[in-house]
Amino acid sequence: MRSSIFNNLDSQQLPPGFALENHKMLRVQLPHEVLAKQGSMVAFQGQMDFDYEGSGGLGKLFKKAMTGEGASLMRVRGEGQLYLADNADDIHLFFLENEGLTVNGRNLLAFQPQLSWDIKRVQGAGVAAGGLFNTTVTGTGWVAVTTHGTPVLLDAARMPTFADGQSAVCWSTGLEVGINRTMKVGALIGRGSGEAMQLAFRGQGFVLVQASEGAPVPAPSA
Repeated sequence: MRSSIFNNLDSQQLPPGFALENHKMLRVQLPHEVLAKQGSMVAFQGQMDFDYEGSGGLGKLFKKAMTGEGASLMRVRGEGQLYLADNADDIHLFFLENEGLTVNGRNLLAFQPQLSWDIKRVQGAGVAAGGLFNTTVTGTGWVAVTTHGTPVLLDAARMPTFADGQSAVCWSTGLEVGINRTMKVGALIGRGSGEAMQLAFRGQGFVLVQASEGAPVPAPSA
C-alpha cells in the first residue's frame, strides 16, 4: 500500500487518476469513472455527468439503513479535471495494490470504481454496541479519505493499540480488531459511543486517527 500519509506516494510510478491539488482538495483526472461522496464536487473543467449512486445496491442500502454506516455516493463520468472536497477537511490518498482498507464511512471521500466495497461490523462488537460498523474497500486502485485536522499514524505492530471508534479514520484490513471495555464507570470514552469502550487493534498494520471525534453531538431538545 502506498499513501501520502506514508510519504511513499510517487505519482510518476503509479497509474494516473487521483492527486492532491492541496491538502484540502482532491483533483481527479477523467475519462475514468470515479465514485465520490455525494455533494463533494466543488468544481470541474470539461464535460461530466453526475449520477446518484446511493449505497451501492439493495444489500448495502439495507446495511446502511440498519447501521447508519456508509456515505451516499455519486458516480461521475466524462472527461476533464474534477475537484472534490468535504468541509475543508484534510485529504489523504491511498493506492491499494490488491489489498484492503477499512474506513469510517463519513471519512470516505472518493475511490475508483474497480475497487470492491462493503459495510462490515467491527469484530467483537454486537449490534447493541451501536455505531461500530465501517466500510471496507479492497482491490487495486485509488482511495481518498478525509480527517478533521492533522492525524496521527499508529503502528499496531509495535504494541497493542486503542482508539475511539469515532476518531479512528481507517486501518489495515489485516489487523485483528476488537472492543476494549474499561471497568471504570466514570471513564466514558467517546461522545459518539456513550460507553466506556475503545477499538482495540493488534497485528501487522496501521491505524490512522484524526484529531477529533467528528461533528459535535447536538444537545437534546427540551
